[in-house]
Amino acid sequence: MRSAARAQHGTRLWVPAVIFLAAGSVIPLLMTLWFSTLRYNLTAPEQDGFRGFQNYEFLLGDPAFWASLRVTLILVGSVLLITVSLGVLAAVLFSERFAGRGAARLLAISPFFVMPTVSALVWKDLLMHPVYGVFAIVSRRVGGTAVDWFGDYPLLSLIVILSWEWLPFSLLILLTAMQSLDQEQLEAARMDGAGAIARFMWVTLPHLRRAINVVVMMETIFLLTVFAEIFVTTAGGPGTATTSLAFLIFGRALLQFDIGGAAAGGVIAIILANIVAALLARTFAPQLET
Repeated sequence: MRSAARAQHGTRLWVPAVIFLAAGSVIPLLMTLWFSTLRYNLTAPEQDGFRGFQNYEFLLGDPAFWASLRVTLILVGSVLLITVSLGVLAAVLFSERFAGRGAARLLAISPFFVMPTVSALVWKDLLMHPVYGVFAIVSRRVGGTAVDWFGDYPLLSLIVILSWEWLPFSLLILLTAMQSLDQEQLEAARMDGAGAIARFMWVTLPHLRRAINVVVMMETIFLLTVFAEIFVTTAGGPGTATTSLAFLIFGRALLQFDIGGAAAGGVIAIILANIVAALLARTFAPQLET
């Protein structure tokens, strides 16, 4: 009787979780798979019908898709390189004692709590605007010419914005890891004659390895879906210079009203994201266990 009661109680516990998972993930995924096989355009409902894999064939044959994939990979790789490198250096700096360290830490981490749309607007209209932006004013004051950042260097501008947004996250994780660094190891290395660079390379950096892996995994997952910053600043342009995979899917669905093509793009994006996640897991999981 007791075992039956326990089994019934256990069933009551997992049933809501299964329902929530099905409603939030499984059902939308199945609907996306179904829509990806249809000719489903909101501007021409009379032409709707089953297309099979034609949406996938059209998307994979579209140069815009491969351009968006290239933009996505460049954004992810560049932002990871900048945020991890500067995050490690900033974590080492902020782990040292100096006057005003608490306020400096707070200011360094605060950009992470700004909404992506707001931060994109700040960079676009307050800092990088070619007429009244801070960078343009400073450039003219020193005798230079103003730069149209989003016109001449759109992808670089996005990399700068995303790096500014995600550097505090990297700093926060790495700074937390620095707190557990055994100071006796550093002192022993110092007494053995190791300089600052040697101590960093052979003591500090190996200690931060797990934290760096976490930063890379988390940032990669979120950077693959970047949308708000692109929508607010460049709208994917000029041309397709800053059109990421997520923005391409948005354009298919809500600008061209091609729901079938957008669904196919979403399925491909899910597959690519899972491949990247699997590669990261295979690369970093053994290191995280050690």
